[in-house]
This record gives sequence, C-alpha cells and structure tokens, in this order.
Amino acid sequence: MTATLDWFGCATFRLTLGNLVVFLDAYLDRVPDAQQHPLRPERVERCDWIVVGHSHFDHLYGAERIAKRTGAKVLGSHETVRIMEAQGVPLVQLIAVAGGERVRLSDDVVVDVYPSQHSCVWSHRGMAPSDEVCIGDLGLTWQEQQERFRGLAAHFGSLGPDALRHLQASAQGPRGDGGALVYHFRTPEGTLFYQDTSGHWSGILRDLRPDVAILAHHDDWLPGFSRAIDTKPIRGELARVRPGAELVETGYAAGYPVFRGVR
Repeated sequence: MTATLDWFGCATFRLTLGNLVVFLDAYLDRVPDAQQHPLRPERVERCDWIVVGHSHFDHLYGAERIAKRTGAKVLGSHETVRIMEAQGVPLVQLIAVAGGERVRLSDDVVVDVYPSQHSCVWSHRGMAPSDEVCIGDLGLTWQEQQERFRGLAAHFGSLGPDALRHLQASAQGPRGDGGALVYHFRTPEGTLFYQDTSGHWSGILRDLRPDVAILAHHDDWLPGFSRAIDTKPIRGELARVRPGAELVETGYAAGYPVFRGVR
C-alpha cells in the first residue's frame, strides 16, 4: 500500500489507501473565474467513502452526486445526513456521527471521530491575509454573528451572476455548519488527522499525535471573498512553535505520497 493525497481546492482531498478511495469533503465545483482543477463530481469514477468535516456548501456540495454515482458511504454530522437524504442519497449509504465514534472503513483502516468547532471568522466579508492576527467572531453573541452573516450574504450577492448562480445551486438551507467534526485516520502506513475548518477544542486534540495533519486549507475558490494564501508567515510560525515539522504544499491533483518519510 502506498497512500497518496490529491488536493482539489478549499479543504477537499482524495485519500487513496491501496484499493480504498476516501474523499475528505467533496467540494469539487468551481465558479468560472476561480482557478480550475481537473475533477468535477460528475467525473468521479471511484469512491468508497466521503468523510465530511461540516455541512457548509464549500465542503459538502458535490457529495450527493459522488455518492449517487459511485455508491460511496457518506460519513458526517446529522445535518450532513439530512442534506444528503434530501438530495436523494439512499439512507443505507449515510452514517451520522457526532464525535466519539470509531468507524471501520476497510479491513485495515479505521477513523476516529471527534467533535470540533467551526472557524470564528466565517461571517466576515473577506478572508484575512495569513500574516494578520484575527479573532473573528470570538466573544460575539449569536445575534451579533447573525447580523454579520446577513452582511456577508449581501456581499455574496454582489460578486456577479456566475457566483450568485453557484451559491444558489449549492445552498443547503439555514441550518448552518451542522456541528464541525475532525477525523483521525489509522492506516498501516501511518496516522492522519483531517480538519476542514480552523476552530477546535484544544482539550480534545492536545493528546493526538498524528504523523500527518491536514489543517483547514483553502485557495482562492470564490474571488471577491477568498484570497490566495501566502504560506510564508504560516511557515515561519510553524518553525517557531514546532521545529522539525514539515509544511507541505501541493498543487491540484498532485498524488502526493502522504506518509513519505514518516516510517
């Protein structure tokens, strides 16, 4: 078995473990003016599992088509399962989790599920640059967050007709992220931690020691809101707090050998 990892923008990855194919999130669609990659949900030929961190459209949209096309099982929150069922995915393919579960994906791969938190910056009108300290919505009430979110929705409407059509097609309704989850995969080659948004419970994660961690990556997927990420400040901070850790950047669909050098 040689595990490989393909990135498709936002926080969507394809993890291939021998004959096992696992999508981490499923947002493969792109607005026309975003940088494009080679894969769309309608072109996915093989998928065994779709593991979803949270149910916002830029993470979940596309899972319904991949699941119906391939028969893949979808693992995610109860809100994720609600949306998938509403989109016509058979219930036999849907597994709802909330954190604390261990799910077997194959004979030699299991994943542990942990409760998490969505990023505190989700209601801003634009993503902050990577060298800017940002506390986002931390400390705000729910009502204050909702007021910010209404401003974000209005800003989305100003991004042009292509973006608006995309946002309308992918809208999952008003119920939010569904409760963010993080996942710890145990494989014969090593362990991998997957997180698709940057909030977390430090007390839950502090004892995990994965070989590889995927930490809420994004690209310029919605121009006018998102931005290309300059990783230099991130690389410098990582070197300061965790000397010896390697920060890996891959292009789209790069087939990166994810556990290279781990064992």
